[in-house]
Amino acid sequence: MKLRPLGDRVVIKLLESEETTKSGIVLPGSAKEKPQVAEVIAVGPGGNVDGKEITMHVKVGDKVVYSQYAGTDIELDDEEYIIVRQNDILAVVEE
Repeated sequence: MKLRPLGDRVVIKLLESEETTKSGIVLPGSAKEKPQVAEVIAVGPGGNVDGKEITMHVKVGDKVVYSQYAGTDIELDDEEYIIVRQNDILAVVEE
């Protein structure tokens, strides 16, 4: 099954967070925070959304930082995804 977001929505998938700190301390599962870096899986068409012309600035494969409490969590084919609006994406990670 494939997700096709509508309007200015973007489907993202969380990237696995590191389980050790930079100093080498291993974190138990309960101590880890929800990561805020994700990979873009699908991008909506943009266009006229709520009376405003929206141009999409992210593309499939981008790594992005998004607002911590943004979006709707969904599970599809045993994979977890988040659907967010483009304005909930704070930055694109460039390497």
